[in-house]
Amino acid sequence: MRAAVLTQPGETPALAEHPDPVPGEGRTLVRVTAAPVVPLDLLCASGTSYFGRPAVPYVPGVQGVGVVVSSAALAPGTRVWFATSAGMSPGDGSLGELCAVPDADVVPLAGDLPDPVVAALGLSAVAGWMALTWRGRLQPGERVLVLGAGGAVGQAALGAARALGAGRVVGVCRSPAAADRARRAGAEDVVLTGDGGDLAGRIRQTVGSDVDLVVDPVFGAVAAAACSVLAPGGRLVNLGGAAGDAAEFSSAVLRSRSIDVLGYTNNALTGEQRAAALTAVLRHAAAGQLRVEHAVLPLARVQEAWAATAAGGGSRSVVELSVR
Repeated sequence: MRAAVLTQPGETPALAEHPDPVPGEGRTLVRVTAAPVVPLDLLCASGTSYFGRPAVPYVPGVQGVGVVVSSAALAPGTRVWFATSAGMSPGDGSLGELCAVPDADVVPLAGDLPDPVVAALGLSAVAGWMALTWRGRLQPGERVLVLGAGGAVGQAALGAARALGAGRVVGVCRSPAAADRARRAGAEDVVLTGDGGDLAGRIRQTVGSDVDLVVDPVFGAVAAAACSVLAPGGRLVNLGGAAGDAAEFSSAVLRSRSIDVLGYTNNALTGEQRAAALTAVLRHAAAGQLRVEHAVLPLARVQEAWAATAAGGGSRSVVELSVR
């Protein structure tokens, strides 16, 4: 098969011929139609992550969309989304024409959303949804602040918060371009981090009050500012550290307002939770309530998709392998 093959950790995968996967017992063979290139793919391929050095050569890609070729669990021709552990454990991922996936990591798809749209949403949308619901305990009418709102997780969280009935949804972004993406994704207003000091004050002024829930893919000083504007009983859910691995919180603020600072990772979800969350976000996406901006490139241009993800522009890169 044709695939994006990584031959040396830390380098960029290149288009090459690669052996077809041979699915064993309990695995579904999928003909891949679309696969996103996400930061986790780059982290796994770096050879310097906490997953360890990956066995090469291998095909990256931790998630994708396709059609079942053979499976004991699903009928051939079933359209599916799937997850892989490529780069985290030995084996190939979604950036190839075929992929063998554990049956438990395959989710049948309904509806008519194009495959690249489903691929762009994927685990980023699952993270945004579950950070709001499972970890953040969002209630209708509550005020939501989304940090890193121009990124894929941020865009998904904005739309999800609106769909879940949040009373006010505000984003925090680094640049005007990111702010534009956030507004298109559902932010009622946006605060730019580079517009001067007293970020906490500008957030409170923009929201019009303290906030009940912060979705935080960035951490660092921005998370510290956001924490200081949480209302009593407020929650901050951290999903990543794009702005830094450490943040300084006021003990007085945490204690006086009984604030929760919570961690989140998709790896903590059961297969059933992940499938339910994906189904929910795709339903809202089909209704026009949730989106992640993306650019679609053919497999022959996978190196461009890889470079765009490394540059962190905020638009998800999706590789289209075949048209359904």
